[in-house]
Amino acid sequence: MQIQVQVTPEAEGLPLPAYQTTHAAGMDLRAAVSEPLVLRPGHRALVSTGLRIAIPPGYEAQIRPRSGLALRQGLTLLNSPGTIDADYRGVVEVIVANLGEEPIVINRGDRIAQMVICPVARAAWQPVDRLPDTERGAGGFGHTGK
Repeated sequence: MQIQVQVTPEAEGLPLPAYQTTHAAGMDLRAAVSEPLVLRPGHRALVSTGLRIAIPPGYEAQIRPRSGLALRQGLTLLNSPGTIDADYRGVVEVIVANLGEEPIVINRGDRIAQMVICPVARAAWQPVDRLPDTERGAGGFGHTGK
């Protein structure tokens, strides 16, 4: 699948999103910051990737945290997974949050998130008087026990 990408001036010179291994599902996104961003514990920030993309109709781009950063530093993403719709043409930005105990410094070009391209199913609502029965029924939070 080909995805058109426009690199804005703030991201010039940074690598495009890329898969880091042969079977990786996500492509790493990089911070297009002009100077280091210090994210204190409990704080959040909107970080630009400096990229505009054209996702093909029938697909979305999901923006997800990078597991290593989450484990080691407590860096995660709010609104996760974030969705980039096929008709969005603005700059891809990432809401980062520091859930760790120490400040995190985000430098230009740091890999801060990953993007997964996924198919999207479109649904149409069908109002009914009764839903079909299932074994689970209305069982919700914790209904299967420990």
